[in-house]
Amino acid sequence: MNIPTEPLLALVAGVLILLIPRFLNYFVALYLIVVGILGILHHKAII
Repeated sequence: MNIPTEPLLALVAGVLILLIPRFLNYFVALYLIVVGILGILHHKAII
C-alpha cells in the first residue's frame, strides 16, 4: 500500500490546527520542514 506522504501530512496538520489553533505556527513550520526534506530526498533519488 503506497500512501502519498504530503497529502497525509497536510490532512494531519489541518486536523491538529482545528483542534489546537494556538500551535498553528509550529504545525506550519514542521509541515514545511518535512515537505522540504522529502522534496530534497526525492530529487536526489531521481538523479
